[in-house]
This record gives sequence, C-alpha cells and structure tokens, in this order.
Amino acid sequence: MKKYLVSIVLLALLVSMPVVAQSPAAAEEPATREDIVKLFAVMKSHDQIHAVMDSVLKQQRIMMHDVIKKQYPDTTEEQFQRLDSSMDDFVKAFPLDGIVEDMIPVYQKHLSKPDVEAMIAFYSGPTGQKLLHEMPAIAADSMQAMAPRLQIMIEKMRQRAEQMAKDEHDKKAAPTPKPSS
Repeated sequence: MKKYLVSIVLLALLVSMPVVAQSPAAAEEPATREDIVKLFAVMKSHDQIHAVMDSVLKQQRIMMHDVIKKQYPDTTEEQFQRLDSSMDDFVKAFPLDGIVEDMIPVYQKHLSKPDVEAMIAFYSGPTGQKLLHEMPAIAADSMQAMAPRLQIMIEKMRQRAEQMAKDEHDKKAAPTPKPSS
C-alpha cells in the first residue's frame, strides 16, 4: 500500500513537472514598486526621457519648419519663433513625474523581481551605462535618418486630406440633377 502511494506521488510529480517548467514566471516573485523605482533610478529615466524629448523636439522643429515653408512660403521668422516657443512651452509642461508614476505598474505587470534585478545589474555595468549615455544620440540620429521618409509620408497624408476636402467640396458644389418630366 505504501509503495502504491509513493508511486502515485512520484507519478503526479513527474506529470506536473512539465507544467512547472513551462510557466516559470508564475512561480517568480513579482517586482515591487521599489524595485521598479530603483530600476528607473539606475536607468536615469528622467534624464533619458528629457534628452530623448530634446532630440525629438529638435528634429520635429526642423521637419515642421520644412513642411510649413513648403505649404506657406510667406511664413515669417517671427511666426516660426512663436511656433518654436509654443513647442518649448509644451515640453516644459510635460507631466514627466506623472508619466513615470504611470509606468511603474506597467513594468510590474510585465517584469518579475528577477527580471528587474537582472536589468539593474546590466544598467549598473559599463555596457548598460554606455547604452544609457548614447541613447539620446541614438534617438537623434534615428530621427534624422527617418526624417526624409517621415516627410514623404506627411506630405502624402497632407495631399490625401487636401484631395478629400476638394472632393467633398466638389460634391457639395455639383448641381443637383433636375427631375425629368
């Protein structure tokens, strides 16, 4: 009887092993808020977001100026300065702290404590620090590399919107056929 019970327990363990092996995340301890805050500190998230936003803003400014110059060639330097000032105000008012707070539960949902600990170890090391240091330049160079393609897409969208507006206008302006007698 004892042998039979031990065999059943061993069989149950063997059958359940693949299930345990297939879902290790379920057994892992979830990351705490403090774990994520520490990760963000090591990653210098605030600085990274600001640096990336600055790079993106510079590229956006160039792209917007080019699009506006093509569409409205009479645009004055003063108008461009007001546009730039408005964009700067938007960035200054950007709720960075709130957004970082919003990201904490998202990271907790997708990363376990061991995941976060491994990321902290990586970003604390020389390669992780180099990546963090280079990230703003990588973002700026990426935006510059993508700018021509994005400008083409923006121009196509503008033309499509213009054509749709023209078609709608033409449809409304078309004379309605009179009923035949």
